Parts: sequence; structure tokens; C-alpha cells
Amino acid sequence: MEIIINQYIARFSEIDQSSLTRAGGKGANLGELFRIPEIIVPEGFCITTRAYEDFVSVNSDFEQLLNDLNSSEMDHPNIRAAGERIRTHLESLPIPEQISKEIVQAWQQSGTQYAYAVRSSATAEDLPGASFAGQQDTFLNILNEAQLLNAVRNCWASLFTDRAIAYRQQNQFAHNKVRLAVVVQRMVFPEVSGIMFTADPVGGNRNITSIDASFGLGEALVSGLVSADLFKVRDGHLLSKQIAKKDLAIIAGNEGGTKKVELDAEKQTSESLSDEEAATLASLGRVIEKHFGVPQDIEWCIAAGVICILQSRPITTLYPIPQVSDQKIHLFISFGHPQMMTEAMKPLGISVLRTMAPFAKTTPRQESGLLLEAGSRLYIDISPLLHYPQVRNRLPGILPALDESISRSMEEFIHREEFHPAMHPEMKVSWSLIRKVRPTVWAIAATIFFRNNRGTSDEINRFIDEKVKENQEKLDSTTGSERIMLIQDIISAGLTSIIAKVARIIPPAIGTYVLIERLARRWLGDASELQSISKSPPGNVTTEMGLALGDLADETRKYPEVIAYLKRANDTAFFEELEVVPGGQEVLPQFTAFFKKYGMRGTGEIDLTRPRWYETPTQMVPILLSHLHGSSPGQHRISFQSGKEEAEKAAVNLVTRVRTKPWGFFKALLMHRLIKVHRSLIGLREHPKFYIIQNFDLIKRSVLQEADKLVEAGLLNHREDVFWFSLAELAEIIDSQQVDHQVMTVRIEKFWTEARLTPPRVMTSEGEIILGRTNIHVPPGALAGSPVSAGIVEGRARVVLHLEEAEIDRGDILVTPYTDPSWTPLFTLAAGLVTEVGGLMTHGAVVAREYGIPAVVGVDEATRKIKDGQQIRINGTEGYVQVLS
Repeated sequence: MEIIINQYIARFSEIDQSSLTRAGGKGANLGELFRIPEIIVPEGFCITTRAYEDFVSVNSDFEQLLNDLNSSEMDHPNIRAAGERIRTHLESLPIPEQISKEIVQAWQQSGTQYAYAVRSSATAEDLPGASFAGQQDTFLNILNEAQLLNAVRNCWASLFTDRAIAYRQQNQFAHNKVRLAVVVQRMVFPEVSGIMFTADPVGGNRNITSIDASFGLGEALVSGLVSADLFKVRDGHLLSKQIAKKDLAIIAGNEGGTKKVELDAEKQTSESLSDEEAATLASLGRVIEKHFGVPQDIEWCIAAGVICILQSRPITTLYPIPQVSDQKIHLFISFGHPQMMTEAMKPLGISVLRTMAPFAKTTPRQESGLLLEAGSRLYIDISPLLHYPQVRNRLPGILPALDESISRSMEEFIHREEFHPAMHPEMKVSWSLIRKVRPTVWAIAATIFFRNNRGTSDEINRFIDEKVKENQEKLDSTTGSERIMLIQDIISAGLTSIIAKVARIIPPAIGTYVLIERLARRWLGDASELQSISKSPPGNVTTEMGLALGDLADETRKYPEVIAYLKRANDTAFFEELEVVPGGQEVLPQFTAFFKKYGMRGTGEIDLTRPRWYETPTQMVPILLSHLHGSSPGQHRISFQSGKEEAEKAAVNLVTRVRTKPWGFFKALLMHRLIKVHRSLIGLREHPKFYIIQNFDLIKRSVLQEADKLVEAGLLNHREDVFWFSLAELAEIIDSQQVDHQVMTVRIEKFWTEARLTPPRVMTSEGEIILGRTNIHVPPGALAGSPVSAGIVEGRARVVLHLEEAEIDRGDILVTPYTDPSWTPLFTLAAGLVTEVGGLMTHGAVVAREYGIPAVVGVDEATRKIKDGQQIRINGTEGYVQVLS
């Protein structure tokens, strides 16, 4: 007689991905797998989330315990205590009669002669953004009614294990919003089981299937009790296999549950899969991936020669790939790493930068087709350039100035066989292009060898001031969608105009530094003066900003009440409240002048949507306080002058040494000229960015003015909501007076999901992350990087992840993911610098040389491997960091 199953039970055939709120992530995915014809899924059913809700509502104590959990300070002891109280409560509750009745009926229909696996399935589990895999419990080899009901209750309680609570907090899922379903599935007792990733989980390649396999139940692998055999398959062919020693297996126990058994010596080292089985598994993995539309993490087993699929979930650790229109292999390099900005960007910030890029666009207002979004960051499709042998051979030698790791990765890619079929026939630079760039090449040569560069700085400053004023007047004279289109024009023309202006300046400024080093090593055997040559150059806008901040600190230190106010200040009424503090009226003019000149700057400033200093002035407070506590009055000016004198002395010494060599008169003449050009021009390297950031400030103000009108019209809730749309979309919104809030919601969720990802420097269109290996030989235990500012220094590590949290004293070594111009004021205090990204000519490296402090950049995971407060030694000459304590 057929028993009717009602509100608490759903068969696999009755659920799919739309059933997430009823069946949880695991249950919904099993329902989908059950619908794929080629896939064999063991029979079973799902106890829905409604059963959980009715179970925890048996009495009112649960709600109070949940409130206690939400209000607790979430350190580990509190998590453990709060979780234990909830679990103890739930494990003691009786299952309501109707729920238990339906569970037993469903079990009887499925067949009481079988053993079952009982698995938790949370509504915040196996999602594209966060897997939550393994956070709740699983119970295997359940044989009778009592074991079944007890396992179900324990599954419900496992929603509050320590690891589940902590993981939800980390991923910002509210405890009271998560519900738990329970999957009851017929057990399979396999000879072999394992986990299959339809994309390489380490390298990221979407075309490589990675299979872990071992004997017995898969729990041995999941729990880490045994090493797995590893098989890698591509296009149906086995690429590689690594056979591990498998000491034991987990098998079913006679009375239920599982037990460990030791394998005999021969089986321990035998292959758990044949090559054919691995290929077959991989092909099934592709079928499942195609069904779900994203790479999958799949649990599988083989019993009596039959492959069964037990579970499939999205791989959440893969970094997204930039989308291209063809099937050829492409190479993408990070735009953010050389720009010292690796954090996620909102759509408007991405749109502005793609519009600014001058390449791969048919109209100025278009967004570049070679600057592509992935993971809420930007990547440059460098592949078209690599088709030219002249560029391909030289680019890896040029890129270390921006990021040495990117250069090494590109060089590795260029020499790969799989890249060569994707190339066009060897392309050559056209004569028309050579004719176009020839005047610039001559101008660069003239700047290095002949031109008088004395007035160059004033010329660039006048150009910037005039263009910024002109753009301001244009923006003030327009409104609506016309204003947005004008912004597109200004952005598109802005980079072109400043590049044209500095094309003969920046290459000589950087090139002369390289020439000085190479010639010194060739003629003298060393370049010992090089570490001082770049100190305190004239005209650097970021150095001048640091000096201005030091002046502001000196003025502030006279007024203790102002210092006390700064420690408690907030952004909303920063200047108004400062004015009424004793001493505030005296320092207010200096504060106002500083923010008027430099207030448009900020951390991650290439992202237009990031707050500027004038918007959140408390960003500057930690830096200001560090100056007050870490340096004496006027020290910043004294240090700058001392650096200038050291540079002049180093220049004289270097020229004098060269003069003693054969043909010394001519060598000294050349060296003197190179040093003079370098010091007169290197300070201008920050001007293009300074110009762009000033324009970004004008544009942001204009965009927010248009946003205020949309808020006033009731189309947006907040002015910053415009950050979730591109410039073209914003123009359309203004014209149509319609906003797609669903699009905005999806983009917000995408942004916060991807903000947690670590962006790779270099990857291919297959998703493979290419890691350029360093050739530096470092002492055992040391962290390798790129040497960018010579010298050796020891000191206390100050790990600073965000500028607004910076607390650094004189003599500390600054350890940070990256620096941009807003970090410059800290360099007057730091004794050394360690960053995770960067190259010879990126911001931190250049400023470190200007201040004469040793620096090592490109140290992978430096902020994780080095702990705040540790004593460290950095070798800026050889390029490594040692942790001393």
C-alpha cells in the first residue's frame, strides 16, 4: 500500500536548484544530478527545512539561545560556549510526532533493507559564492529507525558546530537566516571513491580535470586520514598521475557507522583507478559541469564497476576568467598590481578605467576591448602584442620595472608549446607605426643627451593646472546625460593628452637610472652609489605632499586639545568640530589648505568610487598621529635636505670614480649628464597620475550631483547607488528615468563575493594562474622578493593592511600589500619597506629610493607570513626578508 508523504519530505525527483529554501544546497544539487540521464545517483529523499523550523520551535528556549549567540563577542571561547549550549539544547529535544512519522514512512518506502547516509544540507551551503562544505555533520551506514532519527536530530544540531558558526560569520551569513534540510540517501559501499574537480583547483585551468582517489569510503579522503592518488585528465587523455601510499581505508561497520581497516602492503601502493576509469570519470565530470554551467567539485564512488555520483557543488575558490570572443588561448596580466591597487572595484570605477584606456575601441566613448573585468578587477589582454616577435622578445625585460613576477610569468608563457598555435603568423611592426613613433624616440634621445630640462617641471605643472581648470568649466556648464557623455570624452582624452605631454620625460627619467646602474657595473664593477642617487629629487608631487603633512603635524603638535580631538574625530563634522576645539582655529587654515591641495587623493585612488580624503578626513588621522609620535619637529624637512645632500655627494663620487678609468673624461661627462637628467626628471613620474586623480575628482563630484537628482526623483535610495552602473548605463538611466534594481542587487552580491578573492597577477583564458618562479637564491626560511632599493636593515615589522589603520613609529619596517601615493607620508618614518606587489619603478620602490630606505617588493603573502611586531631583517640589495623573532 502506497503511503502518502506530505509536508516534511521531498524525493530527489521532486527538487531542483529552485528548491534551495526547502532542500538546502546539497539537496537542491542532488535533485539536479538526479535529472541528468547519464549520471547514476543513489536513491533517497530530503527532509525539508520546514521540519527543522518546526523542530526548533518546540519551545521558546532556542530563540533566546540564538539571540545570545548573535550578541556574543565572537572570539573562539565564546563561539565554543554559545555553540555548545545550542547543540545541547537541540540534542535533548524530542522530534515532533508528525515529523518523525513522515521520516520513518519515507525510509520504509525507500527500503528498510538498505543502509543510508544522513547528511546535513544548509540553505547557505554549496552556493556559487561560498561552499560551506563540511561545516555540518554527516552520518554513515545508518541501519534502523532509531539510528535514523538520532542522526537527523544530530544533523540539525550540527548547524551550530564551532566551525559552522565561525564560517558563517566570516562569510557574513546571519545565524538566524540559515535553515537546515537533511538528505537521506541509500549507501553505496564502494571499492574506490574520491573527489573530482572539473577545473584544476590549484592552477585554475578549466580544461584540466583533477581526480583524487582512494580505496573504501570517501570519508578517509575528506577527513585527511589517507593520501590520495592524483589523476589529471585533459580532453579525454591522462596528463599525469601520482600514486600515493594508502595505509588504510574506511568501510561500513556491521552494527552501523564506519570503521578503519589497514590495507595489505601490496594494495597500499597500487593504483586505485585505471587510466580508462579516470578518463571516464572526467567525461562524466564534464557532463555535470555543463548541466550546472560552472566548474564542479564532485564526490563519486565506484561499486561493482558502476560509477555513482554522490554530490556536486560549485568550486568556489576559482578566480573568474576575463571573457573573450574566440577559443584561442589568451594571456591576461593584472592591471591592478602595477597600479598598487589589487582590491575589488565597483562597476563605475571599472567603467571609468576601461573608458580611459586608449586601445581596442572604435569610438572615444567606448570601453576598451582589451582591458577586461574579472573578479571585480581589471586585466589587460596582452596577447595581441605577443604576436610581434620584436615585442615578445623585449617585453619580459621591460616589465620588471612594473612587476618582476608578471615579467617572469609572461616569459614562462611565451616559451610554452600550447601558446604557439594561438599565434598569428609572425607579425611585424608596420612602417606607418614606426614613422609615428619616430619623433617620440628622437625626443627621448634629445632629452637624455641634449635638451635643457630646467623648466620642464614648471611646464608640466602649468599644463595640468590649465587642463583641470578647463575640464571643470566644461563640466559645470552641462547637465544630465550630456554631462555623462562629456565625462566619457574627458576621460578618454585625458590619458592621451598627459601621455603625449610626458612621453619624452618619463622614459628618460627611468631609462637613465637603468643606464647609470649598467654603466657603473661595467666600468667600475659595482654601483654602490646608486642607492643614494635618487634621494630627495625636486618636483615630486607625492614627496611634496609628505612634506606638507609633516608641516601640518608640526603645527598640530603645539595644541594638545587638537591632538586629543583627532583621536575621537568623525567624518561627518570633522572641520566644524575642529574649529571649536581649543587651538582648532589656529590649525584650521593649515588643515584646510592641505585638504584643498591634496584632498582628492586617497587609498586605491585609481578607483573613482573609493572615498577621497576630503570625503573621509579621518583616513589621514593615523598618519598624522604617527608623525606626531614618531618624529621630532622639522625632522621631515631635515631628512629631505639630508637626502638631497647625500644624492649630490653620491653623484660626485660616482663621476670621480669613473673619471679614473680609461677614457675617463668622456665616461665622466656621460655619467654626469645621465645623473643630471635622472634627478631633474624622476620627480615628475607621479605627475600623470596626479593629473588623472584631479580629473577623477571633478568627474566624481559631477556624477554624484547627477545621482542626487536621481535620489530626489525617487529612482535611487542613496547617491552612491550610481557606483553599481557603468557610465553608458548611467546616461541611459538619466534619459529614461528608470533603474533596474534587480541588476543592482545582483552586482552588489557579486562584488562582495569577489572582494574576498585573491586576484592573480597573470592567468590564461583557460583559467590557469601562471606563477613566475623567482631565480633569487635566498637563505633557508627567508621570503624571496624583488630588490628595488638597496641596503640592509633590521627593525620591528608593522603590518598595515589599510592606510587608515596605520600606526608606525620611526625605525619600523612597513609591511603592506601595496603602497600608492597616499601612503607616501609614512615613508618619512619607516626604516624599510616590504610589499606583496610591485616592481623597480612602481610607487613604493621609487619613493623608497628617494627616502633612502631598503625595500623588497613582490613578496608573496608577506602580510600573512610576517606577523605584526616581529623583528625582521630586509635585504634590499639581494631581495629577501628574514624573520628574526
